[in-house]
Amino acid sequence: MPKDKHNKAAEHHESAAKAHRTAADFHVKNDHEQGQQHSKMAGDHSKKAHDQSQEAMKASEEKNRK
Repeated sequence: MPKDKHNKAAEHHESAAKAHRTAADFHVKNDHEQGQQHSKMAGDHSKKAHDQSQEAMKASEEKNRK
């Protein structure tokens, strides 16, 4: 079970990174509206990644106690 949570956290980290790169590309092209939208998406994925990482760590700690 902790592995699933770690994998989910990794997926969110990857999605955040992709959204950050896409936002940067739009900002370079002076399309700041699209850049801001992708920046927001990146922030959302980053928060989900953090939350999932915390859950994964907690699940791992609980599993190790047994």
